[in-house]
Amino acid sequence: MADLSLITPIEYLKGVGPQKADVLKKELQIFTIGDLLQNYPFRYIDRTKFYKVQQLHPDLVGAQVLGRLINLQELGEKRSRRLVGQLRDDTGMIELVWFQSITWLKKNLKIGSVYIVYGKPTEFNGQLSITHPEMDLYNSHEKKVGNMSMQPVYSSTEKLKKFNLDTKGIQRLQQTALETVFRTLQESIPNYILERHRLLPYPQALVAIHFPQQVNELNAAIQRLKFEELFFIQLRLLRNKQLNTQRYKGHRFDQVGDKFNTFFAERLPFPLTNAQKRVVKEIRLDTNTGAQMNRLVQGDVGSGKTIVALMSMLLAVDNGYQACMMAPTEILAIQHYKGLKELLGEDICTIKLLTGSTSVKERRILHQELEEGTLDILIGTHALIEDKVKFKNIGFVVIDEQHRFGVEQRAKLWRKNSIPPHMLVMTATPIPRTLAMTLYGDLDISIIDELPAGRKPIKTVHFFESSRLRMFGFMRDEIAKGRQVYIVFPLIKESEKLDLLYLEAGLENLQREFPLPQYKISIVHGKMPVKDKDFEMQRFVKGETQIMVATTVIEVGVNVPNASVMVIENAERFGLSQLHQLRGRVGRGAEQSYCILMSGNKLSKDGRQRLETMVRTNDGFEIAEVDLQLRGPGDISGTQQSGVLEMKIANLASDQAILAEARETVIEIFKEDPSLSSEKNRLLANYLNQRSPLFNWDKIS
Repeated sequence: MADLSLITPIEYLKGVGPQKADVLKKELQIFTIGDLLQNYPFRYIDRTKFYKVQQLHPDLVGAQVLGRLINLQELGEKRSRRLVGQLRDDTGMIELVWFQSITWLKKNLKIGSVYIVYGKPTEFNGQLSITHPEMDLYNSHEKKVGNMSMQPVYSSTEKLKKFNLDTKGIQRLQQTALETVFRTLQESIPNYILERHRLLPYPQALVAIHFPQQVNELNAAIQRLKFEELFFIQLRLLRNKQLNTQRYKGHRFDQVGDKFNTFFAERLPFPLTNAQKRVVKEIRLDTNTGAQMNRLVQGDVGSGKTIVALMSMLLAVDNGYQACMMAPTEILAIQHYKGLKELLGEDICTIKLLTGSTSVKERRILHQELEEGTLDILIGTHALIEDKVKFKNIGFVVIDEQHRFGVEQRAKLWRKNSIPPHMLVMTATPIPRTLAMTLYGDLDISIIDELPAGRKPIKTVHFFESSRLRMFGFMRDEIAKGRQVYIVFPLIKESEKLDLLYLEAGLENLQREFPLPQYKISIVHGKMPVKDKDFEMQRFVKGETQIMVATTVIEVGVNVPNASVMVIENAERFGLSQLHQLRGRVGRGAEQSYCILMSGNKLSKDGRQRLETMVRTNDGFEIAEVDLQLRGPGDISGTQQSGVLEMKIANLASDQAILAEARETVIEIFKEDPSLSSEKNRLLANYLNQRSPLFNWDKIS
């Protein structure tokens, strides 16, 4: 047993074996002893605190009471057989009920004795009781009274419980593991950092997280382990950023030429906001350093990111390079292409579109122009990353709605030149600062936090189903003014599990309320062929239809300035960021726009909070913060594919202060000792040397 360590396979731990190891791997992803010790409790039962009977109520998760067992009686027969006891203290009495092990309990429980009782209080017919309580005989002569500690509760499943791996079973394994490897546990954080932040040593923290004796000790262990997790994520991210700056030479854009200046002076549709000017300036500085640029631009829906991207691409063309923009859907790629072509006109530079629908003949011409260098800007979908697509000299890449693309897909674009092109990744999903610091800690971040002048904030209201006729009346009024309306449904067909209004039934209802020939309706959903989808979309864009009935396929990229109303059916079923994206489809013109959130009458607590947040604010960053609190980080902005957020104990929603502290510490370390060559940072250098890079290429995500 002495030669076991944290990397020892879990089956070799005493008490595990092949069968238990198999279920631990499948259910909890525990493969080694180290994985087991990093499987932290998700909550604790405070057995250091006692309640009086009078203080008990059904909302308590669990409570500990000291009292005298004054009665014990067997009631009922067969299935209704139960043992009922009464526990009394100086404030009142509570019933204790057991349905199992009745014979053993009758033999071992002593009427008249004082017990420490633990369990969950429940109420039935006005009477409080605790079912299957834990019972410890109280001995006033012993210093330790019962289980006077913080009891951990571990995640378990039915399959684990079949192998006796419930909370108590997992706790037994944790004890065995700690006894086995405790002497080999090594500190991972340098002493001077531990002292500066008053952190527990690692072995002490690991014992305290699994077997805390008091609340203060537990809090200190949690603080230490959260700091460590966030600290090492930041260490790897910032080392990546440092290495990339040193390793990857970039194309130098040292001149602002005719194409950029002509566009800026003659074609810009409206004056740039201060935020847009700031971001363009940051990109110009980045592209003139001789190092590869990796910049994330965050900007709310309608903040003018596309203009910034176009000006950046023109900067590349002015310096003799080609540029491309990759969008996640064909609809969005087509819209970008049409919008940019209209802005550029025929004389500034050449621009073409490449999607899955591009014909073989068009592709052949396009490939030739790209390789010859006569095509300046290419807009497209995933088709851009095909091996056949070869550029003569790609110098600038824009990736729109970056979270829709996998890491490897983006890498293929990055490799299309011997010197990597500059990368500008854009998102219209505002990302909370803490999430950005962790997901994009090795990118430079720009934020466009102003909307163009003249835009009116969208008014958002929440209607229950009972207000549907009122909603229809409002739609008629807006259509009568010459405006258009979106109606978005969460499903295409009825689901047996979800009682939702679905697109087909909603369409029938709408056609009754808005009959032909006075009203015309477009339908768009993800299952339609691309040509049909584009045809319906174009009818709406041209104003030939007044109502667009759609699924969330219109979430990103549809731009119809005349559309002033967005109705979202079953809004409680959508995530906050998705609701915010959908709302951003209106408010594109000068007229007042509206978002109507329709919901059923029964709302969960989270559902209600999401809708209240949408009604209260149009600020995408505030909405993103609430979304992070409600959903956690794993779901937001495609972070599950990033490989960064597999955290065991830290929580980006609640641990913002610890994250900021950890990042600041890492920045100071690299400032003072960039190569981590000093003796005091030897542990950190060892950590980085032992681990593979966070990604096998410059992280663009």
